Amino acid sequence: MNKKIALVLIVVSVCFMALFQTSGSNGAKAQVQLPNIVFIIGEDLGPEFGCYGDKRAHTPNIDRLAREGALFTRAFTHAPVCAPSRSGLITGQYPTTIGTHHMRSTLLKPPPLFTDYLKKAGYAIAWPTKTPYGKTDFNFTPPEGWTDVVSDWTQKIPKRPFFGYFNVTTSHESQVRATPEQHAKNTARLKPEDRQDPAKMVLPPYYPDTPEVRNDFRQYYEIATAVDYKVGDALDALDRAGVADNTIVFFFGDHGRGMPRSKRWVYNQGIHVPLIIRWPGKIKPGTVREDLVCFLDFAPTLLSIAGAEIPKEMPGRVIIGPKTGAEPKFVFAARDRMDETFDRIRSVRERRFHYIRNFYPGLPYAQVVLYNEENPIMQSWRRAFAEGKLNDVQKQFFAQTKPPEELYDAESDPHEINNLAGSPKYRNKLKEMRAALDRWMKETGDLGAVPEAELIKRGLVADRLKEYEERKKNGIPGRERRQPNVKPQVQN
Repeated sequence: MNKKIALVLIVVSVCFMALFQTSGSNGAKAQVQLPNIVFIIGEDLGPEFGCYGDKRAHTPNIDRLAREGALFTRAFTHAPVCAPSRSGLITGQYPTTIGTHHMRSTLLKPPPLFTDYLKKAGYAIAWPTKTPYGKTDFNFTPPEGWTDVVSDWTQKIPKRPFFGYFNVTTSHESQVRATPEQHAKNTARLKPEDRQDPAKMVLPPYYPDTPEVRNDFRQYYEIATAVDYKVGDALDALDRAGVADNTIVFFFGDHGRGMPRSKRWVYNQGIHVPLIIRWPGKIKPGTVREDLVCFLDFAPTLLSIAGAEIPKEMPGRVIIGPKTGAEPKFVFAARDRMDETFDRIRSVRERRFHYIRNFYPGLPYAQVVLYNEENPIMQSWRRAFAEGKLNDVQKQFFAQTKPPEELYDAESDPHEINNLAGSPKYRNKLKEMRAALDRWMKETGDLGAVPEAELIKRGLVADRLKEYEERKKNGIPGRERRQPNVKPQVQN
C-alpha cells in the first residue's frame, strides 16, 4: 500500500512539474515553448531577387531563406512609403483608420502596438531604436518602455524568447542615388562577380533609356546584394547562438523600390513587396505561396503564434500556423500627402486585377515632391520630357491630369501602363472593385477625406505647420501640409 501511495505521489509530482513548466501564474504559455520571432527588413526593396526569378540579382542568403521556408508571390503593403507603412505594421491597423496616412505627420495618441501584446505573452522585445539595424519612423513616438533591447541584438541574443527587429537601410532610396564614393562604401563587401553592368539593365517601359536611369538600376541591384550580405549576418547570428531551429524569420521590404513611380505611388512597383517566412519544422522548405497577403496580417499572425488574443481592431488575418485564415478577395492600399505635396489615391488589388481611384484627377501624377526630385531618374525623366524625347508610354506620367479611375491586368501588364477602366469588356470588373473600395473605406473609417486642419483641430495629430514655416525662414525647403482648393471627384 505504501508503495502504491509513493508511486501516486511521484506521478502527481511529475505532472505538477510539467504543469509548472508549461504555464505561468496567469496561465500564459511558458517562455520555453515560445518560438523566437525575427523581422529582417530591407528598405525600399521590391521582389527583385534570384528566388523571385530575377537573374540580375545576386542574393544567395535571401535565396537560401526562400529554399528553407515559404516565398510569398503576392504580398503587398498598405502604403507605398515608409512611415505610413510602418505605422500600420506596428499597430496592425490601417493608417487611414488611425490617422497616420500622411507622410510626415505625428499621431498624438497611438493605439497599442503588437509588441505590447507580445510582451504580455512573455516575449522580450529587441527592437533597436538607432542604427545600425534599428528604426521606428511610425509617424508617432512609441511609448516609453515599449522595447527591452535598444541596441543591435545580433551581438547578444536574448536568453528568453524574443522578438527581434533587424532593419537594413543600405537599400534606402537615398542610397540608390548615392554618390560614387558613398555607393562604394555601401557595397564594399561585394565581390567582382556581384557587380552589375548598366548596359544589361532591363528598364521599365515608362522610364526613358538614359545613362542616369541605367546607373540608378545598377546601383539598386548592387545595394540589394549588399543587403543580402547583412541578411546573412543576421542568419549567422541565430546559427551561432543555437536558436535558429526555434526562430521564425520574416524577411520583407517596407514598401516597393525607392524610385519614381514606385515609392510614393500605389502602382504595383510601389506596394508589391518581397516576403519570405522560415519556420523550421512548421513550414515546408521550398513552399511557394500565391495567396494575397497584406502587412496588416503580420500583427495578428504574431499574436496567434504567441497564443495571445487578437484584438478586434486588427483587421488582418493569420497567415502561418494552425490558425491560418482564409485568403481575402482583395487587399487595399492608400496614398495621401507625401511630404509637402497633397494627393489622395486608393488602391484595391485582387490576384489578377488592380483598381486605383484618383480622388483629385485634376492634380498631375508628376507633382513635385522635393525629396523625390533629388533622384537622378526623376531629373533625367523631366529633362527628357522637356526636350520632347519621350514616347507615348513614357509621357503618361507627365499628363496634366489623371483619370478618375485606373484598372490594370497585373498579370499580363505588370508595369501597369494599359488602363482598362474605359473598356466595355471590363465594365463588370470595374464595378466590382469600385464597390469593394467603397465598402472598405466605410468599414475602416477612412480619414482621407478629412482635411488635416480638421484632424489637428480634433487633437488627433500634432500641428507641425510652425515647424515647416520656421524651416522656410531659414532657407530650408518646407514640408507643408497644403490641401489644394480642388474638389475631389467621387465615383458613382
